[in-house]
Amino acid sequence: MYRHIQALQQVSRRTFVSTARRQVENKVPQKQKAFQEDNGMPVHLKGGTSDALLYRTTMALTILGAGYVVYELVKAAFPQKKN
Repeated sequence: MYRHIQALQQVSRRTFVSTARRQVENKVPQKQKAFQEDNGMPVHLKGGTSDALLYRTTMALTILGAGYVVYELVKAAFPQKKN
């Protein structure tokens, strides 16, 4: 049983520590440059179309949620009369 555990440890070590890693390009400097340039755009929209879509969706859900809360408060404040 101990041999099986050692074999498992060796296989897992090989998968995580490998010399044949795939090199990934470092995109951090380009992103930093894009986010730090002064173009009058708010930082939460500098990410592109996906940021704008996420922002608009969040704002729409916030407005709808606030409207629903007001509706429920008015409904609770003025209960309907029972006949």
